[in-house]
Amino acid sequence: MQAPGAIRHGWTVAEVGELFALPFNDLLFQAQSVHRQYFDPNRVQVSTLLSIKTGACPEDCKYCPQSARYNTGLKKERLMDVETVLQRAKEAKHNGATRFCMGAAWRNPHDRDMPAVIGMISGVKALGLETCMTLGMLSPQQAAMLKDAGLDYYNHNLDTSPDYYADIISTRTYQNRLDTLEQVRQAGMKVCSGGIIGMGESASDRAGLLVQLANLEPHPESVPINKLVRVAGTPLEQVEDLDEFEFIRTIAVARIMMPTSHVRLSAGREAMNEQMQALCFLAGANSLFYGCKLLTTANPEEDADARLFNKLGINTEHNHDANHKEQEADAVNALNRQTTNALFYDASSRS
Repeated sequence: MQAPGAIRHGWTVAEVGELFALPFNDLLFQAQSVHRQYFDPNRVQVSTLLSIKTGACPEDCKYCPQSARYNTGLKKERLMDVETVLQRAKEAKHNGATRFCMGAAWRNPHDRDMPAVIGMISGVKALGLETCMTLGMLSPQQAAMLKDAGLDYYNHNLDTSPDYYADIISTRTYQNRLDTLEQVRQAGMKVCSGGIIGMGESASDRAGLLVQLANLEPHPESVPINKLVRVAGTPLEQVEDLDEFEFIRTIAVARIMMPTSHVRLSAGREAMNEQMQALCFLAGANSLFYGCKLLTTANPEEDADARLFNKLGINTEHNHDANHKEQEADAVNALNRQTTNALFYDASSRS
Protein backbone atom coordinates (compact mmCIF):
# COMPACT_ATOMS: atom_id res chain seq x y z
CA MET A 1 0.00 0.00 0.00
CA GLN A 2 1.31 3.44 -0.90
CA ALA A 3 2.29 5.80 1.87
CA PRO A 4 -0.07 8.69 2.66
CA GLY A 5 0.78 11.65 0.45
CA ALA A 6 2.03 9.58 -2.48
CA ILE A 7 0.97 10.85 -5.89
CA ARG A 8 -1.25 8.19 -7.38
CA HIS A 9 -4.02 7.57 -9.86
CA GLY A 10 -6.31 4.58 -10.30
CA TRP A 11 -8.48 5.34 -7.27
CA THR A 12 -11.70 3.35 -6.86
CA VAL A 13 -14.99 4.49 -5.39
CA ALA A 14 -14.71 1.75 -2.74
CA GLU A 15 -11.31 3.05 -1.60
CA VAL A 16 -12.59 6.60 -1.39
CA GLY A 17 -15.65 5.43 0.51
CA GLU A 18 -13.31 3.98 3.14
CA LEU A 19 -11.67 7.38 3.55
CA PHE A 20 -15.04 9.08 3.99
CA ALA A 21 -15.94 6.46 6.62
CA LEU A 22 -12.94 7.22 8.84
CA PRO A 23 -13.63 8.83 12.23
CA PHE A 24 -13.68 12.59 11.69
CA ASN A 25 -10.58 13.31 13.78
CA ASP A 26 -8.61 10.55 12.08
CA LEU A 27 -9.57 11.81 8.63
CA LEU A 28 -8.57 15.39 9.40
CA PHE A 29 -5.30 14.27 10.98
CA GLN A 30 -4.42 12.27 7.86
CA ALA A 31 -5.42 15.11 5.55
CA GLN A 32 -3.43 17.70 7.51
CA SER A 33 -0.41 15.38 7.58
CA VAL A 34 -0.55 15.00 3.80
CA HIS A 35 -1.08 18.74 3.38
CA ARG A 36 2.09 19.53 5.33
CA GLN A 37 4.17 17.33 3.03
CA TYR A 38 3.59 19.70 0.12
CA PHE A 39 2.35 23.05 1.43
CA ASP A 40 2.85 25.61 4.15
CA PRO A 41 -0.18 24.84 6.35
CA ASN A 42 -0.66 28.52 7.22
CA ARG A 43 -0.69 29.97 3.72
CA VAL A 44 -3.54 30.24 1.24
CA GLN A 45 -3.73 31.23 -2.42
CA VAL A 46 -6.16 34.09 -3.08
CA SER A 47 -8.10 34.55 -6.32
CA THR A 48 -10.73 37.03 -7.46
CA LEU A 49 -13.53 36.02 -9.80
CA LEU A 50 -15.22 38.38 -12.24
CA SER A 51 -18.29 37.65 -14.38
CA ILE A 52 -17.34 39.09 -17.76
CA LYS A 53 -20.62 38.03 -19.36
CA THR A 54 -23.68 37.33 -17.23
CA GLY A 55 -26.82 35.28 -17.87
CA ALA A 56 -28.62 33.90 -20.96
CA CYS A 57 -26.64 30.65 -20.95
CA PRO A 58 -28.32 28.00 -23.15
CA GLU A 59 -27.32 25.12 -20.85
CA ASP A 60 -29.79 23.56 -18.40
CA CYS A 61 -27.54 23.01 -15.34
CA LYS A 62 -30.12 22.70 -12.56
CA TYR A 63 -28.02 24.61 -10.02
CA CYS A 64 -27.29 27.65 -12.16
CA PRO A 65 -29.14 31.00 -11.99
CA GLN A 66 -27.47 32.01 -15.26
CA SER A 67 -29.36 29.45 -17.33
CA ALA A 68 -31.80 31.05 -19.78
CA ARG A 69 -34.20 28.22 -18.97
CA TYR A 70 -34.94 29.41 -15.42
CA ASN A 71 -36.55 32.56 -14.10
CA THR A 72 -34.23 33.69 -11.33
CA GLY A 73 -34.55 37.45 -11.77
CA LEU A 74 -30.96 37.72 -12.95
CA LYS A 75 -30.19 40.69 -15.16
CA LYS A 76 -28.58 39.56 -18.40
CA GLU A 77 -25.49 41.44 -19.57
CA ARG A 78 -23.34 41.38 -22.67
CA LEU A 79 -19.60 40.76 -22.68
CA MET A 80 -17.74 43.41 -20.69
CA ASP A 81 -15.34 45.70 -22.47
CA VAL A 82 -11.64 45.04 -22.01
CA GLU A 83 -10.87 48.28 -20.15
CA THR A 84 -13.53 47.60 -17.50
CA VAL A 85 -12.13 44.11 -16.92
CA LEU A 86 -8.59 45.45 -16.55
CA GLN A 87 -9.75 48.05 -14.03
CA ARG A 88 -11.34 45.30 -11.94
CA ALA A 89 -8.11 43.32 -12.19
CA LYS A 90 -6.08 46.28 -10.93
CA GLU A 91 -8.43 46.60 -7.94
CA ALA A 92 -8.12 42.88 -7.23
CA LYS A 93 -4.32 43.04 -7.27
CA HIS A 94 -4.33 46.10 -5.02
CA ASN A 95 -6.42 44.19 -2.49
CA GLY A 96 -4.21 41.11 -2.35
CA ALA A 97 -5.35 38.71 -5.08
CA THR A 98 -2.64 36.91 -7.04
CA ARG A 99 -4.92 35.26 -9.61
CA PHE A 100 -7.69 36.91 -11.60
CA CYS A 101 -10.40 34.60 -12.86
CA MET A 102 -12.87 35.60 -15.57
CA GLY A 103 -16.10 33.71 -16.24
CA ALA A 104 -18.58 33.97 -19.11
CA ALA A 105 -22.00 32.33 -19.21
CA TRP A 106 -21.46 30.59 -22.53
CA ARG A 107 -21.85 27.04 -23.78
CA ASN A 108 -18.68 27.77 -25.72
CA PRO A 109 -16.98 30.98 -26.88
CA HIS A 110 -17.80 32.30 -30.37
CA ASP A 111 -15.04 33.34 -32.73
CA ARG A 112 -16.36 36.92 -32.71
CA ASP A 113 -15.68 37.15 -28.97
CA MET A 114 -12.14 35.80 -29.04
CA PRO A 115 -10.34 39.11 -29.77
CA ALA A 116 -11.86 40.71 -26.66
CA VAL A 117 -11.10 37.60 -24.58
CA ILE A 118 -7.50 37.63 -25.81
CA GLY A 119 -7.21 41.31 -24.90
CA MET A 120 -8.44 40.61 -21.39
CA ILE A 121 -5.93 37.80 -20.88
CA SER A 122 -2.93 39.71 -22.16
CA GLY A 123 -3.92 42.83 -20.20
CA VAL A 124 -4.38 41.00 -16.91
CA LYS A 125 -1.14 39.10 -17.46
CA ALA A 126 0.69 42.41 -17.98
CA LEU A 127 -0.45 43.46 -14.50
CA GLY A 128 1.59 40.63 -12.97
CA LEU A 129 -1.43 38.50 -12.07
CA GLU A 130 -2.02 34.85 -12.86
CA THR A 131 -4.85 34.46 -15.33
CA CYS A 132 -7.77 32.03 -15.32
CA MET A 133 -10.89 31.79 -17.48
CA THR A 134 -14.04 29.69 -17.67
CA LEU A 135 -15.83 30.04 -20.98
CA GLY A 136 -17.47 26.65 -21.48
CA MET A 137 -16.34 24.03 -23.95
CA LEU A 138 -13.30 24.72 -26.13
CA SER A 139 -12.10 23.62 -29.53
CA PRO A 140 -8.40 22.73 -29.87
CA GLN A 141 -7.89 25.95 -31.84
CA GLN A 142 -9.50 28.09 -29.15
CA ALA A 143 -7.45 26.41 -26.43
CA ALA A 144 -4.27 27.17 -28.37
CA MET A 145 -5.30 30.82 -28.78
CA LEU A 146 -5.91 31.19 -25.05
CA LYS A 147 -2.54 29.65 -24.25
CA ASP A 148 -0.75 31.90 -26.73
CA ALA A 149 -2.41 34.94 -25.14
CA GLY A 150 -0.92 33.99 -21.76
CA LEU A 151 -3.75 32.14 -20.01
CA ASP A 152 -2.36 30.21 -17.05
CA TYR A 153 -5.43 28.26 -15.88
CA TYR A 154 -8.66 27.13 -17.49
CA ASN A 155 -11.59 26.25 -15.25
CA HIS A 156 -14.01 23.56 -16.35
CA ASN A 157 -15.72 21.71 -13.51
CA LEU A 158 -16.94 18.12 -13.72
CA ASP A 159 -19.71 19.15 -11.29
CA THR A 160 -20.59 15.68 -9.95
CA SER A 161 -20.05 11.97 -10.54
CA PRO A 162 -20.65 10.33 -13.92
CA ASP A 163 -23.58 8.40 -12.45
CA TYR A 164 -25.42 11.47 -11.12
CA TYR A 165 -24.50 13.85 -13.91
CA ALA A 166 -27.58 13.21 -16.08
CA ASP A 167 -29.80 14.17 -13.14
CA ILE A 168 -28.24 17.65 -13.15
CA ILE A 169 -27.39 18.46 -16.79
CA SER A 170 -28.70 17.22 -20.13
CA THR A 171 -27.32 19.77 -22.60
CA ARG A 172 -23.76 18.43 -22.61
CA THR A 173 -22.27 15.09 -21.69
CA TYR A 174 -19.71 14.12 -19.11
CA GLN A 175 -17.40 13.18 -21.94
CA ASN A 176 -17.75 16.71 -23.34
CA ARG A 177 -16.33 18.01 -20.07
CA LEU A 178 -13.47 15.53 -20.05
CA ASP A 179 -12.69 16.38 -23.68
CA THR A 180 -12.42 20.08 -22.83
CA LEU A 181 -10.01 19.31 -20.00
CA GLU A 182 -7.94 17.30 -22.45
CA GLN A 183 -7.89 20.23 -24.88
CA VAL A 184 -6.65 22.45 -22.06
CA ARG A 185 -3.84 20.01 -21.20
CA GLN A 186 -2.84 19.56 -24.83
CA ALA A 187 -2.57 23.34 -25.22
CA GLY A 188 -0.19 23.49 -22.26
CA MET A 189 -2.42 25.28 -19.74
CA LYS A 190 -3.03 24.34 -16.11
CA VAL A 191 -6.33 22.74 -15.18
CA CYS A 192 -8.79 24.10 -12.64
CA SER A 193 -11.54 21.53 -12.16
CA GLY A 194 -13.73 20.50 -9.27
CA GLY A 195 -17.41 20.16 -8.55
CA ILE A 196 -20.47 21.04 -6.54
CA ILE A 197 -21.69 19.04 -3.60
CA GLY A 198 -25.04 19.26 -1.87
CA MET A 199 -27.10 18.85 -5.06
CA GLY A 200 -28.96 15.84 -3.68
CA GLU A 201 -26.25 13.40 -4.68
CA SER A 202 -25.32 10.34 -2.62
CA ALA A 203 -22.14 9.82 -0.64
CA SER A 204 -21.08 7.42 -3.39
CA ASP A 205 -21.51 10.22 -5.94
CA ARG A 206 -19.25 12.51 -3.93
CA ALA A 207 -16.66 9.76 -3.90
CA GLY A 208 -17.20 9.25 -7.64
CA LEU A 209 -16.54 12.92 -8.39
CA LEU A 210 -13.25 12.85 -6.50
CA VAL A 211 -12.26 9.61 -8.24
CA GLN A 212 -12.74 11.26 -11.64
CA LEU A 213 -10.65 14.26 -10.63
CA ALA A 214 -7.86 12.30 -8.94
CA ASN A 215 -7.57 9.85 -11.82
CA LEU A 216 -6.79 12.63 -14.27
CA GLU A 217 -3.09 12.58 -15.14
CA PRO A 218 -1.71 14.87 -13.91
CA HIS A 219 -4.06 15.98 -11.15
CA PRO A 220 -5.77 19.34 -11.66
CA GLU A 221 -3.53 22.05 -10.28
CA SER A 222 -6.58 23.72 -8.75
CA VAL A 223 -9.64 21.87 -7.36
CA PRO A 224 -12.57 24.12 -6.42
CA ILE A 225 -15.05 22.46 -4.08
CA ASN A 226 -18.38 24.29 -4.22
CA LYS A 227 -21.21 23.89 -1.74
CA LEU A 228 -24.52 24.36 -3.52
CA VAL A 229 -26.03 27.80 -3.16
CA ARG A 230 -29.77 27.26 -3.57
CA VAL A 231 -31.17 29.95 -5.85
CA ALA A 232 -34.89 30.61 -6.15
CA GLY A 233 -36.12 29.75 -9.61
CA THR A 234 -33.65 26.93 -10.21
CA PRO A 235 -34.75 23.26 -10.01
CA LEU A 236 -32.54 22.72 -6.95
CA GLU A 237 -33.91 25.58 -4.85
CA GLN A 238 -35.65 23.15 -2.46
CA VAL A 239 -32.91 20.53 -2.18
CA GLU A 240 -32.00 19.56 1.39
CA ASP A 241 -28.93 21.25 2.83
CA LEU A 242 -25.77 19.16 2.95
CA ASP A 243 -24.46 18.34 6.41
CA GLU A 244 -21.54 20.63 7.20
CA PHE A 245 -19.32 17.80 8.42
CA GLU A 246 -19.86 16.03 5.10
CA PHE A 247 -18.54 19.10 3.29
CA ILE A 248 -15.45 19.22 5.50
CA ARG A 249 -14.92 15.49 4.93
CA THR A 250 -15.02 16.12 1.18
CA ILE A 251 -12.27 18.73 1.51
CA ALA A 252 -10.15 16.33 3.55
CA VAL A 253 -10.57 13.43 1.13
CA ALA A 254 -9.76 15.69 -1.82
CA ARG A 255 -6.55 16.74 -0.07
CA ILE A 256 -5.52 13.14 0.56
CA MET A 257 -6.25 12.08 -3.01
CA MET A 258 -4.67 15.11 -4.72
CA PRO A 259 -1.77 16.05 -2.43
CA THR A 260 -0.13 18.67 -4.64
CA SER A 261 -3.31 20.42 -5.85
CA HIS A 262 -4.65 23.65 -4.45
CA VAL A 263 -8.02 22.73 -2.95
CA ARG A 264 -10.24 25.79 -3.09
CA LEU A 265 -13.19 26.86 -0.98
CA SER A 266 -15.53 28.28 -3.59
CA ALA A 267 -19.29 28.85 -3.76
CA GLY A 268 -21.23 28.49 -0.52
CA ARG A 269 -18.58 30.01 1.71
CA GLU A 270 -20.79 33.00 2.55
CA ALA A 271 -23.02 30.68 4.59
CA MET A 272 -20.10 29.09 6.48
CA ASN A 273 -19.21 30.43 9.90
CA GLU A 274 -15.61 31.01 10.93
CA GLN A 275 -15.38 27.70 12.75
CA MET A 276 -16.44 25.71 9.69
CA GLN A 277 -13.98 27.54 7.46
CA ALA A 278 -11.21 26.96 10.00
CA LEU A 279 -11.93 23.22 9.90
CA CYS A 280 -11.81 23.33 6.10
CA PHE A 281 -8.33 24.88 6.28
CA LEU A 282 -7.33 22.19 8.78
CA ALA A 283 -8.68 19.58 6.34
CA GLY A 284 -6.35 20.87 3.63
CA ALA A 285 -8.12 23.72 1.83
CA ASN A 286 -5.48 26.24 0.79
CA SER A 287 -7.15 28.45 -1.79
CA LEU A 288 -10.22 30.66 -1.87
CA PHE A 289 -12.05 33.32 -3.80
CA TYR A 290 -11.72 36.71 -2.16
CA GLY A 291 -14.40 39.33 -2.75
CA CYS A 292 -18.08 40.00 -2.36
CA LYS A 293 -19.45 37.79 -5.16
CA LEU A 294 -18.74 34.60 -7.08
CA LEU A 295 -20.25 35.17 -10.49
CA THR A 296 -23.81 35.83 -9.27
CA THR A 297 -23.83 34.38 -5.75
CA ALA A 298 -22.72 35.91 -2.46
CA ASN A 299 -19.26 35.51 -0.93
CA PRO A 300 -17.86 36.83 2.37
CA GLU A 301 -16.73 40.47 2.38
CA GLU A 302 -12.97 40.99 2.15
CA ASP A 303 -12.69 42.48 5.62
CA ALA A 304 -14.35 39.38 7.10
CA ASP A 305 -11.74 37.21 5.41
CA ALA A 306 -8.93 39.46 6.66
CA ARG A 307 -10.21 39.14 10.22
CA LEU A 308 -10.44 35.35 9.93
CA PHE A 309 -6.93 35.10 8.47
CA ASN A 310 -5.65 37.18 11.36
CA LYS A 311 -7.37 34.97 13.95
CA LEU A 312 -5.96 31.81 12.38
CA GLY A 313 -2.47 33.18 11.67
CA ILE A 314 -2.93 32.56 7.94
CA ASN A 315 -0.93 34.42 5.32
CA THR A 316 -1.49 34.60 1.58
CA GLU A 317 0.57 33.21 -1.28
CA HIS A 318 2.13 35.75 -3.60
CA ASN A 319 3.43 35.80 -7.13
CA HIS A 320 7.22 35.77 -7.42
CA ASP A 321 7.94 37.90 -10.46
CA ALA A 322 10.57 40.64 -10.60
CA ASN A 323 8.44 42.84 -8.36
CA HIS A 324 7.38 40.15 -5.89
CA LYS A 325 8.64 41.98 -2.80
CA GLU A 326 6.53 45.01 -3.58
CA GLN A 327 3.54 42.78 -4.35
CA GLU A 328 3.92 40.93 -1.06
CA ALA A 329 4.03 44.16 0.91
CA ASP A 330 0.96 45.47 -0.90
CA ALA A 331 -0.94 42.24 -0.33
CA VAL A 332 -0.12 42.04 3.37
CA ASN A 333 -1.15 45.65 3.88
CA ALA A 334 -4.37 45.05 1.99
CA LEU A 335 -5.32 42.03 4.08
CA ASN A 336 -4.67 43.93 7.29
CA ARG A 337 -6.98 46.76 6.29
CA GLN A 338 -10.66 46.67 7.05
CA THR A 339 -11.31 47.37 3.40
CA THR A 340 -14.76 47.91 2.01
CA ASN A 341 -13.73 47.93 -1.65
CA ALA A 342 -15.48 45.19 -3.64
CA LEU A 343 -13.08 42.83 -5.37
CA PHE A 344 -15.77 41.32 -7.54
CA TYR A 345 -18.20 43.13 -9.75
CA ASP A 346 -20.71 41.35 -11.95
CA ALA A 347 -21.65 42.74 -15.30
CA SER A 348 -24.66 44.57 -13.88
CA SER A 349 -22.40 46.83 -11.81
CA ARG A 350 -20.68 48.63 -14.66
CA SER A 351 -19.83 52.26 -14.04
